[in-house]
Amino acid sequence: MSARTAHDTKKQRNNEDGRDSRDGPDGQDGQDELTAVQAALAAEHAAVYGYGVVGGRIAADRRAEATAAYDAHRARRDVLRREVRDLGGTPQASAAAYELPFPVPDAAAAVRLAAELEDRLAAVYADLVRAGGRARRTEAAAALREAAVRAVRWRGSGVAFPGLVERAAAAAPSGSASASAGAL
Repeated sequence: MSARTAHDTKKQRNNEDGRDSRDGPDGQDGQDELTAVQAALAAEHAAVYGYGVVGGRIAADRRAEATAAYDAHRARRDVLRREVRDLGGTPQASAAAYELPFPVPDAAAAVRLAAELEDRLAAVYADLVRAGGRARRTEAAAALREAAVRAVRWRGSGVAFPGLVERAAAAAPSGSASASAGAL
């Protein structure tokens, strides 16, 4: 088989998202992608809950920013639900409540919580960039960028590699409260 023919055959096997169609939805790559999309959905559920807390404590001058972030996370959550179904999964339901990473008694703590939510979302979307096919990787990279920009706006400063540094610095043992399913 010539090099050109081998290239054409490989090209025919690749589907529109850049994955080899032989892997299919039942292959390990399809399972990794579904797991990453489910993790992003869970993180968006937590962010929607968290922004509900932020909205209750944020100062009036930043309320519109919090509302815009809340709406953006609700919209992305709804898209992720559809993507999970498209991948053959059942979308993970939202928890009734989430454990906050720290008390949020005032507007300053609400701003810190908003930045923390965005940092955690950036880490989840970094995983989805790794696990996703070409189209999903593009969407995940856009979501990572949006989370990083919102984190900078809330915190007033950024990090070199959003979604990566925060994850390494905040790695918690698997048995800790912050690693539990109901934690933000």
